[in-house]
Amino acid sequence: MDRNERIAQLTAQYDMPLWRQGAVFAGIDEAGRGPLCGNVVAGCVVMPPEPLIPWVDDSKKLSEKRREQVFEEICETALYTGIGEATPEEIDRLNILEATKLAMRRAAEKIPAEVFLIDAVKNVGLAGREVPIIHGDALSYAIAAASILAKVTRDQEMRELDLRCPGYGFARHKGYGTAEHIAALRKLGPCEAHRRSFIGHFV
Repeated sequence: MDRNERIAQLTAQYDMPLWRQGAVFAGIDEAGRGPLCGNVVAGCVVMPPEPLIPWVDDSKKLSEKRREQVFEEICETALYTGIGEATPEEIDRLNILEATKLAMRRAAEKIPAEVFLIDAVKNVGLAGREVPIIHGDALSYAIAAASILAKVTRDQEMRELDLRCPGYGFARHKGYGTAEHIAALRKLGPCEAHRRSFIGHFV
């Protein structure tokens, strides 16, 4: 499948009907629900029907270099963008699902959308109609764009954390529970950004 076919597929079911209705709608997705440390980051974006960015897709399907290129194009093209985050302390206090919803609300706070297409999460509490879509980052152009915003933002934060807290390998594994990360955690103990509720059986 070439990129034009993929974009046609990605916009067909959810985005195109809303554009045709003249609705202002946003896509929302998160990055960082699974890692052992760092913030959970949500992206919220309102994309215009044209120009379509050929490489917008589920962020997991793109290389790091491609994601960063597309991130810049999204920021230049989008009508509105928002980033929201929840800290490790909030994740530990609320649980990861509620912290993800908090990050999503923060991302959408200043986005004037009537409809929010959300990757999988229900009952976020947004000021508009919520449409949760399972595997939404693979089915909606707006959600895919939001997934790239969230992923690139969080990856940059993990590279910065690696400079502040060397020895864990955050720039490589981005906080996920790899063998390298777990070995470092057991050797060094937790750092400022570790989620205490996630690491209990590793330390």
